[in-house]
Amino acid sequence: MRASTVGVVLCLALAQTPAEAAGKQVRLAYVEWADAVVATNILKLALEEKGYEVKAIPLAAAAMWQAVATGDADASVAAWLPVTQGAYYEKLKNRLELIGPNVTGAKIGWAVPATSPLNSIEDLKTKAAEVDGKVIGIDPGAGVMKTSEAAIKAYGLPVKLLDGSDATMTSALKDAIRRKQDIVVTAWTPHWMFARYQLKYLADPKQVFGGEESVNTLARKGLKEDMPEVYGILQKFKLGIKDEEAVMAENEEKGAKPAETAAKWIAANRATVDGWLK
Repeated sequence: MRASTVGVVLCLALAQTPAEAAGKQVRLAYVEWADAVVATNILKLALEEKGYEVKAIPLAAAAMWQAVATGDADASVAAWLPVTQGAYYEKLKNRLELIGPNVTGAKIGWAVPATSPLNSIEDLKTKAAEVDGKVIGIDPGAGVMKTSEAAIKAYGLPVKLLDGSDATMTSALKDAIRRKQDIVVTAWTPHWMFARYQLKYLADPKQVFGGEESVNTLARKGLKEDMPEVYGILQKFKLGIKDEEAVMAENEEKGAKPAETAAKWIAANRATVDGWLK
């Protein structure tokens, strides 16, 4: 798809009718990663309880940040910092507002089955053949992919990073575990695969993937003045890693609908949600 076409599609996706521009619609941009789907759906339902019409807009990571920076989206709860999406923040930090973490204790890196003899990224220097010389990745624009490329260079590894999607990566992981084969996948916490499978992160002695990450809430400039109630809810919106991973795992069940699993979580965590909405 040409850049001009992408621009047209993005503009159409973010277009508002005059009624929607009146102040009751909230536009949430997000990346279609498992954790962002959960968080965005939970926040969407919470805001709808307060009478807002909420439009959830799935975008690529770069477009998500750009949409908030330009005001085409009001907010996002899917910004990974300081490493994963740090380059987007540095480029756009003066054009949007970073409200702060909504999930703490997050992490990115490479994961393997818990039974794997691999324990460190450095082990792949001599044991790459055990995983067919491959690291199974996700979409090429993702921050974890850029950092994975940096890790391959930093450690001098004889492996190839394969791009794909969250779905193709987890499918490959599921197949390898079923066959009792070793595999290395790009990984991040929170993610439902840690709730479903016994996995471990490979040690990263060079700290290429950085330390603890957080998932953050972004807002467009002026949201605090235009929609103070929404801004206040965004400030209080927080989720736990275990909560997100449990809902993500439910979303992977056959026939599951993210809006329904989000509603189920809200019902089970009423006091928490009421705290956001006060």
